[in-house]
Amino acid sequence: MPIDVYMTQLSPTMTEGKIVRWLKKEGEELASGEVMAEVETDKATMEMEVVDEGVLHKILQPEGAVVAVGTPIAVIAEEDEEIADDYMPEDSAEATAAKESVVETPVVEAPVPVAAATQAVATPVAAASAPVVKAGGRIKASPLARRLAKQKGLNLAAITGTGQSGRISKADVEKAVRRGISLGGAATATTPPPARPLPVGPLPYHEDEFERVENSMMRKAISRRLSESKQSVPHFYLTLDVVMDRLMDLRAQLNEAADGAFRLSVNDFIIKAVVKALVDVPAANASWTDTHTLMHKHAHISVAVAIDGGLITPVVRFAEQKGIVDISNEVKSLAGRAREGALKPEEYTGGTFSISNLGMYGIKQFAAIVNPPEGAILAVGGTEERAVAENGQLTVKKMMSLTLSCDHRVVDGAVGAEFMVALKKHIEMPASVLI
Repeated sequence: MPIDVYMTQLSPTMTEGKIVRWLKKEGEELASGEVMAEVETDKATMEMEVVDEGVLHKILQPEGAVVAVGTPIAVIAEEDEEIADDYMPEDSAEATAAKESVVETPVVEAPVPVAAATQAVATPVAAASAPVVKAGGRIKASPLARRLAKQKGLNLAAITGTGQSGRISKADVEKAVRRGISLGGAATATTPPPARPLPVGPLPYHEDEFERVENSMMRKAISRRLSESKQSVPHFYLTLDVVMDRLMDLRAQLNEAADGAFRLSVNDFIIKAVVKALVDVPAANASWTDTHTLMHKHAHISVAVAIDGGLITPVVRFAEQKGIVDISNEVKSLAGRAREGALKPEEYTGGTFSISNLGMYGIKQFAAIVNPPEGAILAVGGTEERAVAENGQLTVKKMMSLTLSCDHRVVDGAVGAEFMVALKKHIEMPASVLI
């Protein structure tokens, strides 16, 4: 029996993937664990491994194709298995089009009211596209199917049963796994949002005055997520200046004393100060959902890293349990592998608070966009000498501007202000981050 291969969800936020290269050709034997294709996701180019052994019977999607998660991309067959030349997976576009082309003309014996006709048509369609639910809201599924779905992290509500009366079987769950629908939500969560219509009319530029660069999967994901964030998250911003003289002096002393064993950056101190401030003001370490506010027990800090074609936010987990040297080493390791495209999904997801630092580019101040579901992001400017008033006298100090962008649904103004005051204290008294 042929086995359909589906575009797999290779990252938690992936809704579609671009097939960069097929590493197997039609007719080649496949062994479990081998790499079948390279797929560009919204985060990086990743390897798609063989799950079912056999022979690659047919490639359905060519190199360069952008395919939604759960879409058939190939067919595997057993060796010497006879497969019809016109075989297509039941979920492929060709198979769907063939089904839709067959139209049965119903025999109407008497006029039917419009409302009744609409209800009669809608009922069987809904029953065919959703699992059968018993009274009390329980989905009909075999015990083995339930156990397998729980092991794979699948939501039974996202699976259509093919058994008697729509009962979900083990085979139905295994098919969902092959399709790559691995999140706990419904299958529709993996469907990309409809594309916005392009501007009507010609571009106001001459073709010989620009070069077209195809948008990568990462760039599309950045565009989608940040647009959604600005449209759906009620942002507000808090900015204050901090004195950096003590921190810069302490950093220089520690780096000199380390004698090459480590080298701390200003960003390392900022990360540790943020962690200390989140411990002081835990209400700022929160995320919003439609039903609950999540008050996080640990500080998982997302650190924005610029890479070719976009940016990514590797996460320093349980940062409140780590010293500044450990954080420094971990950030360097994560940033290096991020630029190589070698991060694993669990290394760039699950953050509770983000930091974006553009100070090394000479940027004085900016406001970052909140990265949902996180409740806040800190934008860090550069350190510069400024004339400031102190006790009625002008003096020159090393200063830095910090701007906190907050999701007002989960972080109120007072909470954001308390966090910034705590952060200022730890930066201006930097020995506190070493305790």
